[in-house]
Amino acid sequence: KMKSSESEDEEETKFKSKAPQHRQYLSFEGVGFGTPRQRERQYMQFRVDRAAEQVMEYRKQKLESQYAMNTMIAKDIRQSKKIKITQAIDRLVEDLIQESMAKGDFDNLSGKGKPLQKFSYCPHIDPMTHNLNRILIDNGYQPEWILMQKEIRETIEELRKNIVASRNKLGEPMTPCRQKQWSEICEQLIEDIKKLNKRINDFNLIVPILNRQMVHFNADKEIARAQKAYEILMEKTKTIDVDAKENEQEKVEMFRLKSSFLKWINLMLK
Repeated sequence: KMKSSESEDEEETKFKSKAPQHRQYLSFEGVGFGTPRQRERQYMQFRVDRAAEQVMEYRKQKLESQYAMNTMIAKDIRQSKKIKITQAIDRLVEDLIQESMAKGDFDNLSGKGKPLQKFSYCPHIDPMTHNLNRILIDNGYQPEWILMQKEIRETIEELRKNIVASRNKLGEPMTPCRQKQWSEICEQLIEDIKKLNKRINDFNLIVPILNRQMVHFNADKEIARAQKAYEILMEKTKTIDVDAKENEQEKVEMFRLKSSFLKWINLMLK
């Protein structure tokens, strides 16, 4: 057997050397390498693997189709329920309107018998959009960017008031302990300004008008502004104190003059 296999291999190598290159792999779909027997075994294994892959692909497609079918059925059920609920609400609203009309609840409405007041017309946008915006405004609706802008302005005003109040509370002179407290207050303000600037970034992303965008606040400028406000307040208090002292001195002088005048009159009468 060993000799026969060796002879077959020798014959195959002879044929390989003689056969043209394009005729070497015309069988077994070009799969495998080696002797014809080895290639046949490799080709059989290749067919088994391919069949297994095809079976797995078929099962996968079958499961996907079943899942898609179940999803479509569930979606149709939800849609039908939604339509039924909407129709029921419409019927209920219509019944309530008809009942109110029968009772005469709409007889005493303001503007009865008068033409409807038309909305103002804006030539730059669609009339329907303009009317809808008008209705929203009349009912107190505000866009998100307006509310955010209001929130940012209120926040910065509150921060400014708080830091000025903190500086007034520390007073003068600035001892090391008070200086430490002031440094902590300034650090907290810097953190609050950073958060506020992030909020400004969010605002600038949604604001529809470019010139309505806001710039970031500078913590150092806010601290300097608070210090300046404190100095102005201290100057005002000093001037008020000086005026109060002058008024007191004037009152004392007037009292002295009156008392001396009364004494002089008493002496003259004697």
